Amino acid sequence: MDRAYIVEQLQLIVEKFGLDISEDAISAAVGFSEFKVYSKGQLLGKIGEGSSVAGIVMSGVVRSFYVDSDGNDITQYFASEGSICIDEGLMGFTERVAMWESLEESTVMLFKASDMKDLIFGDEHLKTVWIALLEEALRYKIYRENGFLVENATERYLAFRKRSPELASRIPQRYIATYLGIKPESLSRIRSALKEEEEQ
Repeated sequence: MDRAYIVEQLQLIVEKFGLDISEDAISAAVGFSEFKVYSKGQLLGKIGEGSSVAGIVMSGVVRSFYVDSDGNDITQYFASEGSICIDEGLMGFTERVAMWESLEESTVMLFKASDMKDLIFGDEHLKTVWIALLEEALRYKIYRENGFLVENATERYLAFRKRSPELASRIPQRYIATYLGIKPESLSRIRSALKEEEEQ
C-alpha cells in the first residue's frame, strides 16, 4: 500500500472519530507499522500467544471471542474501521486473553505495542488522546456489564442496534447472538417480533 494513501486513510479515520492527531504523529505510526490482509474466518490471534503486536482495523470487521468449557462461543467485542484490535499488549497484558477472528476480508495495521506506547508517551498531546480513548473503553465496559445486569435480551439487542447500526447489518446474526448472550434462534424471534411491531 502506498504510504501517502495510508496516511490519508488514517487521517479520515481520525476525523471520523473526532480525534485531534497530527499528520506527523500518523506518519510516525505508519513508519513502524506493517499492513496485513486477513481473509474471512482467519484468526488474528489465539489465547496464550504473546501480545507484543497490536493493530488498528483499516477495513473490514474483526471480533474477540472465547469458547467456554461447554464449547459455547462467546463474542466479547467487534472492531470495525478505525477500531483497535488484538490490543492486549497496549493494556499491559503479556499474553492474548481472547481469540481474534476476521469476520470479513479485513486489512489491519499491525505494530509493536511498545513502539506505539513510546510514540504516545513521548507527546503530551497524544497522551491526552490516549486517556480519552481509555475512558471510552471503560465506558464501553460499563455499558456491556450494565446491559447484562439490568436489560433483557430485547433491550440489549436494541441498544446494540442503536449504538452500532452499521455493524448490526454487516455482522452474521449468530455472532450478534453470542455477543448478546443468547442463542441465535432467540435473536431470530426478537427480530421477528420487532419487525411485526414496526409494521403495525
